Amino acid sequence: MSKEITHKGSCHCRAVQFEIIAPKEITVLECNCSICSMIDFIHLIIAKDNFKLIMGKDNLTTYEFNTKTAKHFFCKTCGIKSFYIPRSHPNCYSVNVRCLDTKTFNSITKNQFDGMNWENNIHQLTT
Repeated sequence: MSKEITHKGSCHCRAVQFEIIAPKEITVLECNCSICSMIDFIHLIIAKDNFKLIMGKDNLTTYEFNTKTAKHFFCKTCGIKSFYIPRSHPNCYSVNVRCLDTKTFNSITKNQFDGMNWENNIHQLTT
């Protein structure tokens, strides 16, 4: 397992900036659910303790739907969702890899997740 390091991320306009602690080699999820496919979100799920919001707390707005378990945070200025609290892992953050400076990663492996059929497949993420 690779050593965990600090990776930096932000929304498009950089009004919201954050850091995460994660290995240099990561595995991420591409989900085909209604919201992820529309915004092309690629998930890196991390413990809440490995996430630090550097700036922009007041520039975030929250969107909830369906069970309202997931908390989707969007920048009020540029509209980008850089991270959120996922329904599958409510004690974690899911960070959009597209919003990270990927130069600090050695490798990114992508796995597919069938979120269109979330109820039938969630066990794949929690086991």
